[in-house]
Amino acid sequence: MAIQRMDNVLIVVDDLEAVVAFFVELGMELEGKGPLEGRWAERVIGLDGVRQDIAMLRTPDGHGRVELAKFHRPKAVEPEPKNAPANTLGIRRIMFAVDDIEDAIARLRTHGAELVGELERYEDSFLLCYVRGPEGIVVGLAEQLG
Repeated sequence: MAIQRMDNVLIVVDDLEAVVAFFVELGMELEGKGPLEGRWAERVIGLDGVRQDIAMLRTPDGHGRVELAKFHRPKAVEPEPKNAPANTLGIRRIMFAVDDIEDAIARLRTHGAELVGELERYEDSFLLCYVRGPEGIVVGLAEQLG
């Protein structure tokens, strides 16, 4: 038995529309969105009375997906600390390859994104940075050089 692929990463959000707009600006494509509830969902995620709205976005190559969920019931739990530093245990960021990192940063800034550190060159291979977007979501950007 082997893994076939990584299907998606889930991010729980409060402002679904703002986060969808952020990822669409980055270049992801909205596959669909809508409500999700019912006993099957409750059993899968281990929460009773679940009612949520979800949005599924896909990378332009069709191989990667991000699922966004806004919980109406039960309410989402606030993380601690809200804007966790890079050395905090758990998932810290999602990395995307881009063809023009400076353009990507500029477009994401229109959605409130800010650089976490600085735009840096890694040898002669990559330009790299992390940006913090809506709700503290950290996205890594990598532009391959040469």
